[in-house]
Amino acid sequence: MQIPPELRSLIESGAPAHLVTLKRTGSPHLTLVWSGLDGDEIVAAHLPENQKVKNIRRNPQVALSLQANTKNSLGLTEYAVVYGEAEIEEGGAPELLQRLARVYIGPGVKFPPMDSPPPGYMTRIRVRQIAGVGPWAGRAA
Repeated sequence: MQIPPELRSLIESGAPAHLVTLKRTGSPHLTLVWSGLDGDEIVAAHLPENQKVKNIRRNPQVALSLQANTKNSLGLTEYAVVYGEAEIEEGGAPELLQRLARVYIGPGVKFPPMDSPPPGYMTRIRVRQIAGVGPWAGRAA
């Protein structure tokens, strides 16, 4: 699915992003992540093999919510909820984190703040459906 321009702008703005994966028990696991784009995939990076990485390897179904800093005509805060399938890719985390740090922290920052960080993991999310409040709502693959 192509990501609509309005959602692309929201993702690239550094909006807070909350990633929901599923634990082995089926219950949700929620984390805050930095998100970006690689073509029509949403990407996030993780240095350790943490719980969300393990969850995605077991079950690729994810949801990602992003909060906008805009309001609609009714005065409601706009937000997007993306439903999709994720894949874990080994390596590339430090480079992606450095790129996203410029958006989330600011220019000139070094992130991760260490010499020789581990290669880590990247999450790639293929968007299947978009919901929420805003111009991106109600789109499906």
